[in-house]
Amino acid sequence: MKTLKALVYLIILCPVYFSLAQSTEKTVAPKKWYEKISIRGYAQVRYNRLLETNEKLKCEQCDRSWGENGGFFIRRGRVIISGDVSERLYIYVQPDFASNVSGSFQHALQIRDAYFDLALDAKKEYRLRFGQSKVPYGFENMQSSQNRLSLDRADPTNSPVSNERDLGVFFYWAPAKIRERFAYLVSSGLKGSGDYGVFALGFYNGQNSNRTEANNEPHVVSRVTYPFQLKNGQIIETSLQAYTGKYVIEKNTKNKATVSDFIDRRVGATVVVYPQPLGFQAEYNVGQGPQFNPETMTTEVRNLHGGYAQVMWRQKVNDNFVTPFIKYQYYNGGKKHEIDARSYLVKDLEIGAEWQLKNYFEFTATYTISNRTYEDANLPDNHQIGNLLRLQAQFNF
Repeated sequence: MKTLKALVYLIILCPVYFSLAQSTEKTVAPKKWYEKISIRGYAQVRYNRLLETNEKLKCEQCDRSWGENGGFFIRRGRVIISGDVSERLYIYVQPDFASNVSGSFQHALQIRDAYFDLALDAKKEYRLRFGQSKVPYGFENMQSSQNRLSLDRADPTNSPVSNERDLGVFFYWAPAKIRERFAYLVSSGLKGSGDYGVFALGFYNGQNSNRTEANNEPHVVSRVTYPFQLKNGQIIETSLQAYTGKYVIEKNTKNKATVSDFIDRRVGATVVVYPQPLGFQAEYNVGQGPQFNPETMTTEVRNLHGGYAQVMWRQKVNDNFVTPFIKYQYYNGGKKHEIDARSYLVKDLEIGAEWQLKNYFEFTATYTISNRTYEDANLPDNHQIGNLLRLQAQFNF
């Protein structure tokens, strides 16, 4: 009798059990690849003409709306499409709708990033990155413009790679614990640089982003960085980086140089004390590269050096954050990506503050005191000194 009852219960309950099992299976079904994609972005609108003392003072690399004929300016307008589309593949595509093709043609659509990370292990501690992405050289270059305090990257450490990006293959390694720390330094608002590995090694074209290879010789870059966390919670990051290769410059017809292919190599060091609440950031690099010589009216390989130092204080005010900062930069060298590898002597001081309203709006005001000498075959004698107040509204979405 007991056996018969058990059999009856089994017959009645089996359909219920299998129904529940199937229901559970449906709730844990793996997501389709397109369900793993996220879309986000940010935009920056600037005005640089307030309290301007010299309209001839310009900065081609940092912001083309400096000086005469400058006005309201969309510096960046970016949409980021990214996600882990499988267990081992991560994609990242970032077009910019505010690229400047020329001085008069603005707001062109251009690819900034288009890369694909292939994880070599289940923890994703070892990765290969294929495509156009940031070249791992320098902290401020790796740091997103969405997170950076100063409106532009410093000339001495940004001049190695215009737009910070190039096309190539890069290897990254970092322990899972440190990858989590890199992510925290960004998500917490501490102005981290993102996850570019503890160790990086890469091979890339070397002619900068969205440009074809010009000499069949790839550049080689390597970087080592580590964010140390002290017992009191303070995080300090130190880095060493270097690259080498040859670069093909664009020349003016007045330039007497007989070659266009020049040695291009640098080594640099970084220290970052994250603002908790006091912060400090400094980078310095030395090397050799093409530089225009106004005395001989030719471009030649010359020594270069320069860096920057920045002090900041991050203060919470109600639910918002205000971060005042002071930044000084010095650079003596050429800019290979500009015409004739334009010669530069830069001494700039910036005094500013960023006001961050929640996570969707930021406003930055910076007073810049600038002393710049920048010379090429068209302007072999060009020394400009001036001050200006720069304003930026940033929208995060």
